[in-house]
Amino acid sequence: MAKEILLTGDRPTGKLHIGHYIGSLKNRVKLQNSGKYDPYIMIADTQALTDNARNPEKIRNSLIQVALDYLAVGIDPSKSTIYVQSQIPALFELTSYYMDLVTVARLERNPTVKTEIKQKDFKDSIPVGFLNYPVSQAADITAFKATIVPVGDDQEPMLEQTREIVRTFNRVYNTDILVEPKGYFPPKGSGRLPGLDGNAKMSKSLGNCIYLSDDAKTVQKKVMSMYTDPNHIHVEDPGKVEGNTVFTYLDVFDPDKDKVAELKAEYQKGGLGDVKIKRYLNKVLEAELAPIRERREKYAQDEDAIYEMLLEGSKKANTVANETLEQVRDAIGLNYFKNR
Repeated sequence: MAKEILLTGDRPTGKLHIGHYIGSLKNRVKLQNSGKYDPYIMIADTQALTDNARNPEKIRNSLIQVALDYLAVGIDPSKSTIYVQSQIPALFELTSYYMDLVTVARLERNPTVKTEIKQKDFKDSIPVGFLNYPVSQAADITAFKATIVPVGDDQEPMLEQTREIVRTFNRVYNTDILVEPKGYFPPKGSGRLPGLDGNAKMSKSLGNCIYLSDDAKTVQKKVMSMYTDPNHIHVEDPGKVEGNTVFTYLDVFDPDKDKVAELKAEYQKGGLGDVKIKRYLNKVLEAELAPIRERREKYAQDEDAIYEMLLEGSKKANTVANETLEQVRDAIGLNYFKNR
């Protein structure tokens, strides 16, 4: 039985953090190791340039960091094809064909695009490449005929736009070569991790992250600075666990759910201090992050091998994407010199 093709990836705008790990990377490794999928994992450097075009060095420097984070969490190049978006020319030609099938008004209505434009405060200076992101994402997905795309709930509108493009292309050119993808959503309770400061989003730009590459002392320092209940001033004071970032992290990372329930009850009753609970959380985090950190340090000793892995993955991805591109050209009729 043929495996389903799975496509996912990340923008190389810095090292990856534990929000990425919980939100996608951990589940990505699980899917990879299930044996049910043929995963393609893209480092989306071209997409990252849409809002970093004047700082390409940031993208270049981050490429190797993202690749190291991939390997450290357990993404295995013998099971997953890891490649670099800019090294797959077919993606950009496919994007140009799909652009002719989508209106500007439809792109502007995309809820995910609207939200990100507001977050980045572009106002009237929206880069064309950024607005066009849903179309280029459709090229990324369809080039490999991916049927499964792991996404967060907020990315579903982007996926629906890909499906629209697939249906329109197949109808207009009377073909069935493009495949509609389905979203694969993270299990409940493993979604977005809040920032250390209690902000709903963990973000590099907000400086409220624990990175997968952070050493043990840095992790401990960050944990001890975490937001808790501002009214829990003395140890004996009853504390709130709702909105308390320390307990949110314990819910996610601690496999001992009975222990977490006991700690919550003690904190709410009064008698459990923030320092003690933060030390416990640090112990829990170290159990998860220490093996990742050790693997990362090992892989970082041979950068040439990392680049070689990315080159080989990109070569394989090119072969597959070029096959799809040829089929697309044939469907449109841009095959003037074929068989001549």
